[in-house]
Amino acid sequence: MAKTLHSLIRLHQYRVDEKHREIGGIISVITDLERQTSELEKQISEEKAIAVTSPEEAGVLFGNYVAHCILKKEQFSVAIFEMEKKLAATQEEIREEYKDLKGLVLTQEERDKLVAVKQARAEQAVLDEIGMQMFRRTGD
Repeated sequence: MAKTLHSLIRLHQYRVDEKHREIGGIISVITDLERQTSELEKQISEEKAIAVTSPEEAGVLFGNYVAHCILKKEQFSVAIFEMEKKLAATQEEIREEYKDLKGLVLTQEERDKLVAVKQARAEQAVLDEIGMQMFRRTGD
C-alpha cells in the first residue's frame, strides 16, 4: 500500500507540474496577443500621421485600413478573453490537483510517523529484553 501511495503522490506531482507548464504557455500566448495589439495600435497612429500629411493620397485608403485594424483588434480581444478564461480554468484545476496532492502527502507523512513509532517500540522491546537478560545473568 505504501508503494501505491508514493505512486499516487508522484502522479499528482506530475499533474501539478504539467498544469504549471500549461499555465506558462497560456500566459505566453496572452502576452503575445497583447504585444500584437499594442503593435497594431502603434501602426494605426503611424498611418494616421502619414494620412494627415498627405490626405489626397492616403486619406481614401486610411478609412479601410482603420476598419481592418479595428476588426483585427476585436479578434485579438476575443482571443485574449478566451485565453484568460482558459487560464482561470487551468488555475482552478491546479488548485484542485494540489489539494489532492497535499492530502496524499499528509497521509503519507502520518503513515511514516506510525511506522517510525512501531519501529522505535520494536527496538525498545529488543533493548528491554537484552537489559533483562543481562540483569538476570548478573543476579545469578
